[in-house]
This record gives sequence, structure tokens and C-alpha cells, in this order.
Amino acid sequence: MGIVAGLDSSSAFTHIVVCDTDTGAVLRQGYAAHPIEAKATEVDPQAWLLSLGEAASGGLLEGVQAIGVSAQQHGLVPLDHQGNLVRPALLGNDRRAQAAAAGLIDSLGGRQAWAEAVGSVPQASQPVAKLRWLARQEPENAQRVAAVLQPHDWLVWQLLGRPHRRITDRGAASGTGYWSAGSASYRPDLVELALGHSAALPEVLGPAESAGMTPEGLLISAGTGETMAAAFGLGVAVGDAVVSLGASGSVMAVHHEALADPTGMITSFADATGMHLPVVHTSNAVRALRGTAEMLDVDGPEELSALALKSTPGASGLVLLPYLEGERTPRLPHTAGTLSGLRRESMKPEHLARAAFEGMLCSLADALDVLRGRGVEVRRVFLLGAAAELPAVQALAPAVFGTQVVVPQPAQYAAIGAARQAAWALGVSQGVCDPRTPPAWQGAAAQVLEPGEESANGQAVRQQYGATRDQIHPGAFDGVHPE
Repeated sequence: MGIVAGLDSSSAFTHIVVCDTDTGAVLRQGYAAHPIEAKATEVDPQAWLLSLGEAASGGLLEGVQAIGVSAQQHGLVPLDHQGNLVRPALLGNDRRAQAAAAGLIDSLGGRQAWAEAVGSVPQASQPVAKLRWLARQEPENAQRVAAVLQPHDWLVWQLLGRPHRRITDRGAASGTGYWSAGSASYRPDLVELALGHSAALPEVLGPAESAGMTPEGLLISAGTGETMAAAFGLGVAVGDAVVSLGASGSVMAVHHEALADPTGMITSFADATGMHLPVVHTSNAVRALRGTAEMLDVDGPEELSALALKSTPGASGLVLLPYLEGERTPRLPHTAGTLSGLRRESMKPEHLARAAFEGMLCSLADALDVLRGRGVEVRRVFLLGAAAELPAVQALAPAVFGTQVVVPQPAQYAAIGAARQAAWALGVSQGVCDPRTPPAWQGAAAQVLEPGEESANGQAVRQQYGATRDQIHPGAFDGVHPE
């Protein structure tokens, strides 16, 4: 039996789990908040190291043989020729680069050109857009940029003692906007297009490769981005999709190839195992529940859930298109939400509550269908986020998604995924693991929900929602949904 650690440096905290290499059982854990403002859009990366040190205090890493690192995605850490910070790191939640992203789209010839080049269309969050923003808004700083890292890359580099060689992995690289998951290669010309000159980029390691050894003799695995680490920690495989319920939503699935999508609805990430993670985002998920709860003057999504279950499938004809902040899927950035089907008998609080849940889930089912329409197999759906625990979500989701739904127990899945990767790299280095096959750890403890007799109701709800969507936004999904 060996012991490995997984470190997840998210936007607000550091979590560390110490796991058994054979089973994945979590033996001990550490936690520390980042000493920065919760909604900061830029930060001195030293804050991540301070948090890491606090989380690892008290002998947490005693006996650990290898460490994997997961970190927040889309951050930009710009370095000069000496490896020093040019300016504070720009974080993924920084939206100042929206105009820069739009400019980049035009500079390369449109959305399809970007999708074909790197599997994604520039967004404000991505490093490629932040580089363009830097060149436009801080040209003196931009001129000093000689190398570009993301948070995961920078943390691994620090743990290894800041060696000359800098590394990343294909999962983290696939979110940059200048590395293609399809060709497994950088597009340095896109860095130059954004920044105005070339910059050194980290070497991309394979999933089971080691980044090196720390000065203390600990093996460091390749690491990866937070999304990829969470998928690896959950143990998702081909046939699995993961639906995340936050204020906005996302749907991702394991697939055998990268998907170039000229509409830009699909972002083609690589995963932490050598496979691919196509992702579709929605701008609205739980925010539709919170907005409806405020409208009905009830106490949050929990009370709204109880109210919704007093209604019936189809919400007495009410349909809520939950496009409250515009929408990414379908691409309707300037639209608003719509409440349709108002009749005297449907104007009751429980029907509006039900329509909010049905609308949120149907919107996410639309996102699932974008993937299905491109040949992605979906046999079961993992449902993540606090809203996954709501009774109305659990009652409706299997029928609306038309498949088995798995609700994992809350756990630090990104940190567990990072630890699993560390165990893999350690096993390969010792000659006891196949570099093509990760260690078979215990799956996540979970509730499993089946559509059962509600399948027909779920189909009817989807048809009612789809008819309303197509009437109000004709052509929004042309050529996207499977037959």
C-alpha cells in the first residue's frame, strides 16, 4: 500500500486529500481559504502557495510518495525572461477581455475558423483573450511577457523548485485557446496574434507522465485543470455525462475524439486520461430557480422545490424559457427569458415553480442533445451541485434527461482526481501500472435514479418546451438536435 495526495487549488480555497494508492480511500484531508477577496479578478499567485502551505500543515503529507495538482482553469500567469511575474495573475472570472475575445474571433476569420483551429471559440475567460486584452490595455506589460502559464502549471513549477523546464497537461492546455485537443499541438501563431509577439509555452505531458521530483523527493504528476480532475475523481467513462448545476450550467461527456463545432456551442476539452471532454455551457441554471423563488416570495430553491411538487408534469401548460442572462446554448446572447402558456387555471404558484424546474432541466437537456447530435453516447448522467439534492430536481431529472441519473455524495472530487493521477504516475514510475490504464479506484458513493414510469411524462414535457422554444426562437437549434 502506498499513499498519495491530491491538491485542488480552486478560485477560493485549497483542498488536499491524502489517499490510499490501491483503493482511493481518503485517509486524511486539509483545507485553507485563499487570503484574497472571494470575487477577485486578479491576484498575486503567492496567495495560492500560502493557502497550500496552510492546508498541508500539521504533518498532513507525512508518508506521501506522490502529489497531483488540480487548479482553477483559464487563469493567466504572465512571466518575464527571468521567470518573474510581469503583473498579478488574471483569473478566469475576469470578464474585461470580452471585447478582446470578439476581436480575436474576427482576426482569424470567424467562429468556424477558431473551432477548426483549437476546438473552441474565444471567450473572455480564456488565456488567449486575456493576452489580447493585455496587449491592448497594458502594452508595456505585454512587451515584457516572455512565458505564459496557467495556475496549475505555475503551482507545479513552484513545487518542483522553479526548474528551467515548465510543464502542463493536455487537459489544462485545451482550455487556453491556443492548444488543440484534436491535433494535440500548440498554435503559437495564435499566441502571437493575441499578444503581438511569441512567448514560451509549457511542455504538454501525457496523462501518466511525471512532471519531476520535488527537492524533498516527492514525485509530482502532470496535474490537470479542475474540470478534468473532477471528472477523473468521479470515475466517469465513455457513456457518462456530467451535468453541473450552478448559477449557470454545464454539460460534459467523455468521448473518443475531439469535436470541432463551428457554432461554438461545444468547447472541445481534453480529459485527464487521454480521452476527450466536449463541454456545452448554458448561461442559466439555478439562477432561474432563485429568480422564480424571489418572484413567488418563497425562501429559496428548497421551498420552491416543495411547491413545484404540488403541481403536475407540464405545469398546467406553463413553459419557462430560462434565458434570464441571455443564453449560450442556443446562442442567444441578447435575449431574455420567456413565460408562456398563461391561462387562468395555470396562474398558480405551484405551476410557476414547476415550470422553473422543468425549464432549467429542459435547457440542460437541450445542451445534452447538442452532444448527442454529434454522436456522443450518453447512457447515464452524473448530476453535480447543491441543487442536485433538491427533491424536485431528483424527481424530474431522470425523465427529462431520458436516462439514469447518478447523484454523487458531496466530496472533493477534483482533489481526489488529482490524487488518482498521482497514484497512476507513481505506479508507472515503479513499473506496476500500465501507462494506458489508470488505477481502478472505488467509484463515488451515490444515489441512482431511474426514469421508470415517468419516461412518457418527461418526453411530453420536452416536447412542450421544445415547441415553445422553436416558436419564440425559430432556427435556434437548426441542425443541432438528433432526430
